[in-house]
Amino acid sequence: MEILTQLLAGLGGAMTGANLLACLVGCLLGTIVGVLPGIGPSATVALLIPVAYVITPTSSLIMMLGVYAGAMYGGALTSILVNIPGEASSVMTAVDGYQMAKQGKGGVALVVSQVGSFIGGTLSIVGLMLIARPLADFALRFGPAEYFSLMAFALVLASTLVSDSPLRGIIGVVVGLLVATVGTDLQTGVPRFAFDIPELLDGIEDVIVIIGVFGVSEVLWYLATSRGREGTEKMDAGRWKPTAAEWRQSGWPMVRGTLVGFFTGVLAAGASLGSFLAYGLERRLSRTPERFGKGAIEGVASCETANNASTGGALIPLLTLGIPLSGTTAVLLSVLLMYGLRPGPNLMVEQAGLMWTVIASMYVANVLLLILNLPAVGLFVQILKIPLTFLMPIVLVFASVGALALNNNLFDIGLVFAFGVLGFGMRWLGFPTVSVVLGVVLGERLEQSLRQALMMSDNGPLTFVTKPISLFFLLLTAALVGLDLLARRRGHQAGEAA
Repeated sequence: MEILTQLLAGLGGAMTGANLLACLVGCLLGTIVGVLPGIGPSATVALLIPVAYVITPTSSLIMMLGVYAGAMYGGALTSILVNIPGEASSVMTAVDGYQMAKQGKGGVALVVSQVGSFIGGTLSIVGLMLIARPLADFALRFGPAEYFSLMAFALVLASTLVSDSPLRGIIGVVVGLLVATVGTDLQTGVPRFAFDIPELLDGIEDVIVIIGVFGVSEVLWYLATSRGREGTEKMDAGRWKPTAAEWRQSGWPMVRGTLVGFFTGVLAAGASLGSFLAYGLERRLSRTPERFGKGAIEGVASCETANNASTGGALIPLLTLGIPLSGTTAVLLSVLLMYGLRPGPNLMVEQAGLMWTVIASMYVANVLLLILNLPAVGLFVQILKIPLTFLMPIVLVFASVGALALNNNLFDIGLVFAFGVLGFGMRWLGFPTVSVVLGVVLGERLEQSLRQALMMSDNGPLTFVTKPISLFFLLLTAALVGLDLLARRRGHQAGEAA
């Protein structure tokens, strides 16, 4: 009852004119950030720090959290319509969302993604209110060994689910891991695979790989397969209202996606890993897994719900323990300290008025984002009516601008096109490009967790099996591989019998 009273008081503060305007501005900026590849929420929130000096602490925090939430909503737009995920967390949305767009159901995918985002974002704030401290204490039990086992599980899950051939999936993951090793070794300071190119010393940005293997490769694929077609060919905008059957198909994936995304957010595993795990779970539970990757609405619903649910989860270790476990929460921590607010177990007591107003504003932000984005779906899908002859050059321009926005370096544009060629080649040969992206996204964290775990342990590799949580994920990985091999063997035997 006390929580409800505090929430109502917080809503009263969040609905004042200044705070409501700050929330609206943050949501609009976040949506734009999500649409534009290369400009992440952490960079945008950092750019807003000067604004914090001229407005109240409450309005400043509300605006920044609006950017954080809006970026997750906006990422679905370009992922579904033009196959260019703005963030790593939107990669899995593009897998089925873009296929739905090609089938004339792009509007349906957008509506489901926006509703799923609202559900995931809202329920994650409920979790933040009710069970923040116990989950934060549990997250502290995750050390380098546990994170390594968790990410190893995610990589194996991806390699077995995104391709009909596990070997090709594993090869894709290995390619991604190799790309992730490019740059300067953080432990030794030795350049790796930089080939004396100064621009490669800092490594390769995840977004560059994502834009290349999804957006640019799609353009190359169109050029290679469009001979003899008319220049006015275009995708069908189709309908944008989901049917009752499509809502039923999306319901449970949204629930499961919320749980997966929320817990990965708490564990600082990130929205991208949450969306990968949610997608893998839905495909594993589906009676028709062959539909995934070809326009399964469950894939879109689970991924978008998961990456939005991670936002509330990621705030738990920040507010209750003062530990920022992502780029955006690190910037938020600096803003809190700038105002003299020290996150910790007593923050919700000592600054109850401010914090409950900020938490209540996140409910308001999710409502505003739904109101802003849902009615605009009919307008967004009109993009699909542009003839592909004109749309594909626009995609290339969009990809180039996104790459340039990262570091203002023309070399990054060349990298994007190089990865576009790589993505096209892998697609031509039947290798999954999604597994490459997952390897790149998780590669650096996987390597650092492995090296830290070995350096901190006297038992060497045995540290991964002597810690219960790490052992659990390793056993889960082994079980996943065993079940997949058994299922494929049975399918092969059934095919021979037929």
